[in-house]
Amino acid sequence: MSGINKVILVGHLGKDPEVRHLDGGVTVASFPLATSETYNKDGKRVEQTEWHNIVLWRGLAEVASKYLQKGKLVYIEGKLRTRSFEDKEKVKKYVTEIVAENFTMLGRKSDFEQSPTVSAPHSNESSSL
Repeated sequence: MSGINKVILVGHLGKDPEVRHLDGGVTVASFPLATSETYNKDGKRVEQTEWHNIVLWRGLAEVASKYLQKGKLVYIEGKLRTRSFEDKEKVKKYVTEIVAENFTMLGRKSDFEQSPTVSAPHSNESSSL
């Protein structure tokens, strides 16, 4: 039996996408995304913001670098991925990221020249249910 790893977020970019070109011409873009929720606590309205690390690969990264900017509202679908690395002091660190599979820019039409919905092409990483 296989599981489901699906994440849906709607939030604002915390900064412009950071784009890198890896060996073999592979493009990767990343940015923080803020989601907020409000609730009442002791009769007062409280807003809680969560920050998510978003990663986009290849063609999706190229499109994101052209259209997405700090502050823009975006709908993202993807999957949760945790990876580890060693810092400068050789301490193992863990980071959890959302690997985006598609995104849709939201907001007023005047916010964007075009408002594409973009999907990542199916790769060998994808598994079918």
